[in-house]
Amino acid sequence: MDVDVNGIVEQGYALVDAILSRRSLPEIKALVADGAPVWYQDDEGTSPLHAAAYVENNELVKFLIGEGALWNAVDKLHNTAGDIALSLNNETAYTIIRDAGIRSELLLRVLAKHSPAANSPLALILKATDNTAAGSTDTFLATKLQYVTDEQGQEICVVKVGDEEEVGVMMGWERGIMQDTVRNLCTGHPELANGLKILNVGFGLGIVDTLFQEITSKPAVHVIIEPHPDVLHHMREQGWYDKEGVKILEGKWQDFVESDELLSVGGFDVIYTDTFSEDYAELHRFFGHMPDLLAGPDSRFGFFNGLGATNALFYDVYTHVSELHLADVGMDVGWSDVDVFEGDADRWGKTREYFAMRTYRLPIAKMRAL
Repeated sequence: MDVDVNGIVEQGYALVDAILSRRSLPEIKALVADGAPVWYQDDEGTSPLHAAAYVENNELVKFLIGEGALWNAVDKLHNTAGDIALSLNNETAYTIIRDAGIRSELLLRVLAKHSPAANSPLALILKATDNTAAGSTDTFLATKLQYVTDEQGQEICVVKVGDEEEVGVMMGWERGIMQDTVRNLCTGHPELANGLKILNVGFGLGIVDTLFQEITSKPAVHVIIEPHPDVLHHMREQGWYDKEGVKILEGKWQDFVESDELLSVGGFDVIYTDTFSEDYAELHRFFGHMPDLLAGPDSRFGFFNGLGATNALFYDVYTHVSELHLADVGMDVGWSDVDVFEGDADRWGKTREYFAMRTYRLPIAKMRAL
């Protein structure tokens, strides 16, 4: 097909300009009806939805979303239209955009589940391919890890992504999150005095597993699933293989989730997961196994809630999507907030770039009582 690119650009520019000029809604609808692209972004990255958020026209925001405007488009400053609405304290516009994101993510999960083979055009649209150690589990497991102490004095575990860039697999600044997580998972648990049966997926620096070992009553069973050979070597050096009650399963959680090694425990009182290089689709898949892995309604489940954490809107969307997906498997989630700055925003330097939020939303889920 012959596409008049210049014509489309002119229509898109005219639409953004009309919105910023506060033209009437009927005039703007007419531009869209004539073919003005609602997905257009100008040289600054401003889309019609950005423009509608700037002028705080909630009716227009709703109209553009209905016409297919991209809820997650970012401008040159990495702001979405939702971020702009949030900065203007426009809760109505923000909620419209956020809810569009939730609906979109839920739909993509359904389409991904029922899509054709992985190499189909649809699959390519649903998920961009990342073959680096940050986005591919196979690449990550084949890539060397390093345990080092950085200039901030924190212990970190890093993996090289590409030729130069090093990315943190787990960082010392997460300790506060893990402390609050273990406290919420274990404190007041009816089985605490008898020794909890705990499953943790992903060892990392061993922060959360060390905290599990330090709770008031030592765990009766403490299973750790870890696939990376360098992490397993580190665990041997640290004496984890010799700890009483600790069982280490060498491999991915997918290798063991339906095995007798887990199911023979008779259900876990506490389950936590924090993996690296896996996307939300795998976390969603893990949710589906909770009814079989948890001991009962008093059991608790937590996960590292870091998806989309470079942007307030994305983080909010994934938080809500995970809550809805857990509800699908019969679990209710309680959320608590953790201030990860601890009064010193610059302390951790670049190691916090993948988590740009000041506040971490900490999830604790339980099976819904019948």
